[in-house]
Amino acid sequence: MLSPILLYGACALGAVGVMLALPRKTVSPFAIGVLVAAAAFGLALVGLGVSAAQMGAGHLPNIHFYIFSGIALFGALRLITHPRPVYAALYFILTILSSCGLYLILSAEFMAFALVIVYAGAILITYLFVIMLATEGPSADAVEALADYDRAAREPLLATVCGFLLLASLVTILGSGSASLKADPKLALDGQAKLMLMPTRVETILRNARDGVGNPLMKSGDKIARNAQGLPEMKLTGDDRFVKVARAGGNVDTIAATDLPATLKLENVEGVAFSLIGEHPGAIEIAGVILLMAMLGAVVLARKKVEMDDAAKKTAAGRNLVDPALGPASGSGGAA
Repeated sequence: MLSPILLYGACALGAVGVMLALPRKTVSPFAIGVLVAAAAFGLALVGLGVSAAQMGAGHLPNIHFYIFSGIALFGALRLITHPRPVYAALYFILTILSSCGLYLILSAEFMAFALVIVYAGAILITYLFVIMLATEGPSADAVEALADYDRAAREPLLATVCGFLLLASLVTILGSGSASLKADPKLALDGQAKLMLMPTRVETILRNARDGVGNPLMKSGDKIARNAQGLPEMKLTGDDRFVKVARAGGNVDTIAATDLPATLKLENVEGVAFSLIGEHPGAIEIAGVILLMAMLGAVVLARKKVEMDDAAKKTAAGRNLVDPALGPASGSGGAA
């Protein structure tokens, strides 16, 4: 995919740029860090372009890949370098939406929608609850003051080194091992077996498919034939696959395995749905409970903070009524 020296050099240069862009208590060279990180990104893109050009035409990604990648990387950089948590959350949304564009380029529609629903929806709302409810409010004499953990990054060198070592390892595995991976034939058989549970989906595929002379395998009035028990008469696994079609005129035809289209398989979104709902329903419930408990925790923290602030206000008000040098304030009914 890419020269290892160029790949690791881009990762090292990107790590230097990110480390320079992280906030510091002193003056932060953010602009220099952004330029260095952009140079690393450009170096990686040039290397990918040269490698793709050597492989021949058709291997270069379209222009949308570069647009979404650049926006996602810039949003991720500002997410970890912006001192304001609310603005960091907004850059988090920008990164998620750009990643959705990359998933759509890969024809992974479910992952794109899941990112918007889960991350840009539920998790971001939880972050904002924590930011707005559990963060200390500004005082009258320091309205724009920031907490220490917002003004400066904690362990920037260690965090940057660990992050980019992980990035280099992941890209190495993807570049060296993903090309040799082959689809498990059991997954295809499992998908065809699950497709038998969706006869309406099979009808849609057959209506969109054409035979050797260009006619649709199923017309608008045709339906999949059913037996005496009401089950669809079709078999989508093995070499003896077939689908019996009840024509609008009353005849029943059989579509043999040789005539079945190659598109008669489980799509990506449908496979993920079967995996989540059918095989791992508890994971969705656990995720919902975790998000609910995070929101409740933010409310509890904010309630404790409000109670402490009220107690501090009462104490301050009581101290203002009494002057330690003169005793009770005049007008309180005491002797002069």
